[in-house]
Amino acid sequence: MKAQTYRYIIVGAGLAGASAVDGIRTQDREGTILLIGDEPHPPYNRPPLSKKLWFGKTTVEKIFLHPPAYYTEQHVELITGVAIIGIDAAAHTVTDARGLTYGYEKLLLATGGTPRRLAIPGGDLDGISYYRSLRDFETLHPQATEGKSALIIGGGFIGTEIAAALRINKLAVTMLYPDETLVSRVFPADLGHALQEVYRAKGVRLITGDTAVAITRRGDQYVTQTRNGAELTSDLLIVGIGIAPALELARLAGVETGNGIEVNAFLQTADHDIYAAGDVAHFPYQALGQRLRIEHWDNALNQGAAAGRNMAVAADPYTYMPYFFSDLFEFGYEAVGDVSTKLLTIADWQTPYDTGVIYYMQDNRVRGVMMCNLWDKVDAARALIRANEPVNPDDLRGRLS
Repeated sequence: MKAQTYRYIIVGAGLAGASAVDGIRTQDREGTILLIGDEPHPPYNRPPLSKKLWFGKTTVEKIFLHPPAYYTEQHVELITGVAIIGIDAAAHTVTDARGLTYGYEKLLLATGGTPRRLAIPGGDLDGISYYRSLRDFETLHPQATEGKSALIIGGGFIGTEIAAALRINKLAVTMLYPDETLVSRVFPADLGHALQEVYRAKGVRLITGDTAVAITRRGDQYVTQTRNGAELTSDLLIVGIGIAPALELARLAGVETGNGIEVNAFLQTADHDIYAAGDVAHFPYQALGQRLRIEHWDNALNQGAAAGRNMAVAADPYTYMPYFFSDLFEFGYEAVGDVSTKLLTIADWQTPYDTGVIYYMQDNRVRGVMMCNLWDKVDAARALIRANEPVNPDDLRGRLS
């Protein structure tokens, strides 16, 4: 059944999708917009799901991006809890799970990603939390009561944040991950080891260099068997091993995919009426001269808005340099650029493993910067990366700290 034709359809009612509405409205006040997503909630910010909501620093009501009246005021039809399951790029239509078909002039795929799942026996048991959404928080939070035990599989961003949140809420927390240090893709080994000592001092049990091979139930508890022969029993089981970009719709549309949906500097696919933004977009990161896909809040916020402006024919290349941040007990950081431990890292500590700056270098040029317990330095870090000039590592001492 054909429903309605819109000037703009945005598939994915998350931060990137909602930001695209803002971007469109800076250029086009009248064009009809459909914003549709499969989550039951209106667009919201994800970072509080593993941070402030657990610490009582905000409430669920405060994480929504806009009040309900905003979508009416902006002449946006918002449909939540309904998935788009088909795209006909030639006909310029999308079809939802109810069988309704909508026409578009410009289409944005802001479909994000889905949590990677454990491909092991028991990896699909009921109650395992593949933590990502507000619904996941609303399910886990009431269960996470003082004295219960929780096993967290994964030592990356989500794993470290949830472990800190649960421990602060006085649960007995165990982390299981295959690397020797926490957040090993980003933290240099010495920082990773130091942070592990912080976690142990806070009462978190860490099992490194090991992985889950099977999960069963024993009464109300989960029993996790590991490759190295450990048996871990827990009341709660949370998995944070990354996300996979949601590419199915892009493939149905016939646009190129790889490590995400391939887009140009204007966030267009090869079909110039189809755009992509947020966690799913593989885009040219101009300051670094390489293509990246970035799964962070600031990128979704700014890239969604840029895609919206360009859908409304602004034709501005996306040159913004997104940053990301985290808080792990008393250790907080902000980072920008390419912060991969595959690069050479140079640390400028004021207080070792607490306060300082880590530079990520390639060919004597700064490619990324992490500021640890230092604030308001992101713009200076961006300027240093954009300069793309050879730097003597000794000249970085005190540069930002």
